[in-house]
Amino acid sequence: MNRHVGNLRNDTRAWVEVPADDNGDAMIAAMAEAGVEYIFFTSGSEIGFYQEAVAKARANGRAAPRLITVTHEHASLNAALGYAAVSGKPAVTAAHVDCGTQHYGGAVHTAFHSGLPVVITGGGSPTSYPGSFRGARDGGGHIWLQQSFDQNSIVRQYTKWDHRMALQDNPGLMISRALQVACTEPCGPVYLTLPREVSLAKVNGAKFPTMQQLGVARPAAPDAAAIEEIARRLIAADNPFVLVARSGRNPATVPALVRLCELLGLPVGQSALRAYQCFPLNHPLYVSNASLKDADVILALDVDVPWLADTNPPPDSAWVAITDVEPAKRRIPTMEFTANLRVTADAMSVIEALDAAARKLITPDDKKRFAARAERCAELSGKRRRGLAEDAKSRAASDPIDPKWLSHNIGQVLDDNCIVFDETIAQNQVHEYLNISQPGAYFHNPASSGGWTPGAAFGAKLAAPEKDVIAVSGDGFYMFGTPIHALWAAKHYNAPYMSIIYQNRSYSTGTLRINAVYGKDDSFAAKANYDGGYFDPPIDFAKEAEAAGCYGENVTDPAQVEPALRRGLKSIREGTPAVISVWLPRLLQKD
Repeated sequence: MNRHVGNLRNDTRAWVEVPADDNGDAMIAAMAEAGVEYIFFTSGSEIGFYQEAVAKARANGRAAPRLITVTHEHASLNAALGYAAVSGKPAVTAAHVDCGTQHYGGAVHTAFHSGLPVVITGGGSPTSYPGSFRGARDGGGHIWLQQSFDQNSIVRQYTKWDHRMALQDNPGLMISRALQVACTEPCGPVYLTLPREVSLAKVNGAKFPTMQQLGVARPAAPDAAAIEEIARRLIAADNPFVLVARSGRNPATVPALVRLCELLGLPVGQSALRAYQCFPLNHPLYVSNASLKDADVILALDVDVPWLADTNPPPDSAWVAITDVEPAKRRIPTMEFTANLRVTADAMSVIEALDAAARKLITPDDKKRFAARAERCAELSGKRRRGLAEDAKSRAASDPIDPKWLSHNIGQVLDDNCIVFDETIAQNQVHEYLNISQPGAYFHNPASSGGWTPGAAFGAKLAAPEKDVIAVSGDGFYMFGTPIHALWAAKHYNAPYMSIIYQNRSYSTGTLRINAVYGKDDSFAAKANYDGGYFDPPIDFAKEAEAAGCYGENVTDPAQVEPALRRGLKSIREGTPAVISVWLPRLLQKD
């Protein structure tokens, strides 16, 4: 079932009629009818209709989304994604013409691969002759420079659908249509260009279908024969695995998957790319990044990249089933992963159908095998977690602070009231140390554009004000995230979150990756001390946070890691965003 659907106000197919003086009023009304709560807004002269229409609707007692000012578009779009991920509702963003659209930057890539419903809008520079239309060209010469041949093409490769609003369009219908497409699986971003003349065009009331009346399609039901084959294969397997990445986008799948895996004694591992929390991170059947070299049956449940073909592939003899709302992965041009069976269905339907099918097939002897497998898995999981803790504690006195000591302390301090947004590199292993079990409490950057966490954490806090929202990232990605803008918004809207920064002053791509590709002994870049791989001395992130009215702390003493994290938690619980920057050794270089 699709989570991203608003409440249907009326139960007929008759189009909604609303008071409207201009097209801007109609667009805001259509968003309100769809249950849109927030418009993440970065000011522009041609999108002033958002401000006017929202204020007018509220003054007249009508529902309208709330404008949330974010002072940079990159943080704004990431905030919309964080909000959608936690709330299960669509969000809208607004930016200034082509320039603001370009400022969305890498967040557009993140949106495209997130599986989240976001309507991205950009104002359109007016093209009508001065004086010919309301909203026609006027003011400074920049209006001419802001007209492009095809503004939508800036983001078209990264959206499901796009449209440039025209005077002949029904604006309420087009907003409903944009939301319908964004909320239909596979969910994702759509883009609208809104020319100034169109938004200001006068109307005498508005009539349009709501998003719900257009209809958000439900995902296809899984093929019954395919489900039975998967169930039979999993039951007969000696060394099966369930691989996960995105199924937890619907939090209801987490307890359902736990029931299925406990029934069959199925180990649950991470696919090559994490995105959502799909299984309790401290469950005995959770095996994280376990080797697939002996796997005989694999169920890849809503994943993009099931495994790394060069480091952890299953044997050629393994039987593989891939299930997804779009199992061919048409958004990715080249995909070489083979499967014996691909099933088109959403994760919840697959899990429930497999559970029902398996219960009809298992025998008492099967149950004994499953129990023995679950016991072995629990032993290995417990040993892995104890080993991680012991390794981290052995580094407790390291100076500079060891990243695994930081990760261990994060795991000790955070609890099930926390929602964690993580975009650390694999070497830091923070995911391995977390004790999170509640659905919807852990998110990893769903794509590869760094700088997602500051904005996403702010949006998540708006969606879940009762939760402690934590953003964890390296310093390189933190800087990519235009964090000062997210911090300002968090302070301004009383939506405090805590950023924890692994500050090693290094790009892993410019150091570790150089070694992996060229070899440390043969690399000229390595011999030149990885010129281009460091940004040392760094920005003082604590002072930057203080400049935004937030709490900031730099940590250099390993004994102060846990106390500093607790001070950060105290700060956000008292209403002030916090930044805890922890000084770590540079990658591949001594300090």
